Amino acid sequence: MTAVLKVEGLSKSFGGVKAVNGVDFEVAPGELKALIGPNGAGKSTCFNMLMGQLMPSAGKVYLKGEQITGLPPRVIWRKGVGRTFQITGTYQSMTVAENVQMALMSHHRKLFSLLPYAYRLFREEALALLDVVGMADQADRSCAILAYGDLKRLELAIALSNDPMLLLMDEPTAGMAPKERINLMQLTSDIVRDRGISVLFTEHDMDVVFAHAHHIMVLNRGELIADGTASEVRANARVQEVYLGGGTLYAAEGSHA
Repeated sequence: MTAVLKVEGLSKSFGGVKAVNGVDFEVAPGELKALIGPNGAGKSTCFNMLMGQLMPSAGKVYLKGEQITGLPPRVIWRKGVGRTFQITGTYQSMTVAENVQMALMSHHRKLFSLLPYAYRLFREEALALLDVVGMADQADRSCAILAYGDLKRLELAIALSNDPMLLLMDEPTAGMAPKERINLMQLTSDIVRDRGISVLFTEHDMDVVFAHAHHIMVLNRGELIADGTASEVRANARVQEVYLGGGTLYAAEGSHA
């Protein structure tokens, strides 16, 4: 079965600093895969190369067998890659539904068409996506008054607007309360199951990682030092040494270990 995402020898240097150094990995269809590591390990740099925000110094990125290395973000997005960001970025002056409609208009290449009537375009499709993330009842609320957890769910609906085969989520639960973190990742797990999409996410909350990730990769100083199940990663001596200083990785109840 062709991997949804395949990365070969991915590297990025900034002057003499190797932020990412020869990384290889795959994300399978329907897989929820975590990329973890200490601050400065290279996770965000890796994500930015996958999505086209950064040009790799070396290496290749494949989406369902098609090389997408270094393509502009808008092109990669149109090929079926969605992304959420650590810091949410919605249009505060618009309603919840209008934010999703804008993404749908872009996906369908209608962004500059019929602007006086834009509020009518793709309204039903936007409501359907909001229903997926449990926000249909807030469709007409202003984004300016949403709670932070609701903004995260809205961002997820926007990321689904291009019907992605792959979703990149950069620290999706950052800044959220513990209960909100659990709810958002359970929602993500449900979407993976129901829609059959693949998800690659970075995360610092180990409870979230071990409870939901099918497989876990560990990045340290730009190099991938582990890639396996929760139990394999938890037992990895090098991971223990460089990531948690010799401590024990905690596996939450109900994990995929």
